[in-house]
Amino acid sequence: MSLELSIVMPCLNEAETIASCIKKAQTFMQENNIDGEVVIGDNGSTDGSQEIAKNLGAVVVNVEKKGYGNASRGAIEGSKGKYIITADTDDSHDILNLNLFLDNLRSGSDLVMGNRFKGENKKDAMPFLHRYVGNPVLTFIGNLFFRTNLGDFHCGLRGFTREAYEKMKLSTPGMEFASEIIVKASLLNLKITEVPTTVFPAGRNRKAHLRTFSDGWRHLRFLLLYSPKWLFLIPGFLCMLIGIIGAINISFDTNNHNLKWIPLFAGLFLISYQFVVFYALTKIYATNHGLIPRKRSYDNLFVYFTLERGVILGFFLTLIGVAIYYFGFKNNMESTERILKIIVPAIVVVVLGIQTILFSFFFSILGLKEEK
Repeated sequence: MSLELSIVMPCLNEAETIASCIKKAQTFMQENNIDGEVVIGDNGSTDGSQEIAKNLGAVVVNVEKKGYGNASRGAIEGSKGKYIITADTDDSHDILNLNLFLDNLRSGSDLVMGNRFKGENKKDAMPFLHRYVGNPVLTFIGNLFFRTNLGDFHCGLRGFTREAYEKMKLSTPGMEFASEIIVKASLLNLKITEVPTTVFPAGRNRKAHLRTFSDGWRHLRFLLLYSPKWLFLIPGFLCMLIGIIGAINISFDTNNHNLKWIPLFAGLFLISYQFVVFYALTKIYATNHGLIPRKRSYDNLFVYFTLERGVILGFFLTLIGVAIYYFGFKNNMESTERILKIIVPAIVVVVLGIQTILFSFFFSILGLKEEK
């Protein structure tokens, strides 16, 4: 039977608080006449959490693979609601007041994010590092990389439609699941809305599963891997710009005071090319494997750049570099300064030519799936 709402909660040894969370979810649906269910994604609890949940009428989905993301996805896939709202089972979320989430989903939003900083933040509800360092920094990076405008990237209270969930094809196993939802929604141009919500101190006595530094790094790593433009392309262009400016400065330096910088600028230029190549290859691989959405520019890439064109370009660059190298030695043997100014750029051009040929073959291999 199809339901309107599924309130989904991952669980690992939350016997102290799971009953309170389930009762609040059921109370919210009863008071607002919502046809819904509570689904618990149990990740191998050994403290009786499953029995508590079943006795209260919740649907319990046993998820063997460990991790917050795995438990969340297991519960979502075992739910039946048209709309899905996720919450934690530590009793820190305001599950009794989900009207803003559901109203926005009914009005056409694909993803509704809770913002703990716009709502009431109870004392000791968030650790100092999470509230003032980790979450603001990761939220800023996420907004910058993916052009979102959110104030809280990692609130565990969020809602989305089942249709949006199926489009996002979520796959991360751990805490980075929270970032993946926003990133995939942004890349797919889904409608994202943010609403205020209250956060409370966790109701349990044991330590939280969240690990400040390791899970923070998992979030940051995920944001970088899903944004090859910021990971490879922009650093590549910066290195290239520095290399070009340095090369021009050395070329017009008649006193040859800056010759010692030639190897550095040459190296930066080669590094920049590697960055750009890695950006292109990562983009192709990620698109082919469904990690990022396919765009029209991706299709045009295989039309304008082919193996043959790449090999020809690389071959001519190599020939040009060899010619510069030869004539540099032949005509300027008496001047060490002139040799450095000509030979080093010649070697750079040769290396770029060979790298272009190799890149073209690798590019073609990745494109075989496209041809198929």
